[in-house]
Amino acid sequence: MTNRPTQLKAFDRLLTIMDELREQCPWDQKQTMETLRPLTIEETYELGDAILDADLNEVKEELGDLLLHIVFYSRIGSETNDFDISDVINGICEKLIHRHPHIYSDVKVKDETEVKQNWENLKLKEGKLSVLQGVPKSLPALVKACRIQEKVAGVGFDWEHSDQVWSKVEEEIGELKEEIVNKNQDAIEDEFGDVLFSLINYARFLNINPENALERTNKKFIKRFQYLEKKAKGLQKSLSEMTLAEMDVYWDEAKKL
Repeated sequence: MTNRPTQLKAFDRLLTIMDELREQCPWDQKQTMETLRPLTIEETYELGDAILDADLNEVKEELGDLLLHIVFYSRIGSETNDFDISDVINGICEKLIHRHPHIYSDVKVKDETEVKQNWENLKLKEGKLSVLQGVPKSLPALVKACRIQEKVAGVGFDWEHSDQVWSKVEEEIGELKEEIVNKNQDAIEDEFGDVLFSLINYARFLNINPENALERTNKKFIKRFQYLEKKAKGLQKSLSEMTLAEMDVYWDEAKKL
């Protein structure tokens, strides 16, 4: 069960420590929002790794690191009288209430899809010029493609069936093959991007997160390749001294493991 007094006490403790560090620690005193930004990005990726590894103790630790950053930014904001942690918290509370009229008002929804559609429509009513305005420019391209597709689908710009999306994938692959034959490097890159974009879209229809899927493959490849390296070391050989046929034997062993 939720122990609200304990949670509030812990949060107050963190705020107190943040105040003490900002006032007394030379490193913390020197930090700005700009210097913290790359560290926050790194912490976010570390949290992502912990989630994919299903390491809940690590997830807990990384969430703490991110929470510290939120408190740190808020402390800096308070020093210029722009905002403090209460403004941050109250701001997200008001946004959540406003964008969940099916909970806090009399709006009726039948499923998750309608919730997402209402969310995007409310954002436009709030003054957003485009549903894509909220997609950060600095997102990695694969994640950005996912968010773009989710957002436009939220306002009804979407395929009706997954087989239509797969047909689009095949169409884009065909166009890529044509440009490969033509040896037009710029067009090849363009069409390759279209293939990736359409595959990411198809993943959405399969209820697959393509970022997670690709990272699973990355981890799988790393494990198999490191097994291959270990076997080569046992033979007192470097990989460059082995033939592809020899490497394939150990690669197949790694796949079976």
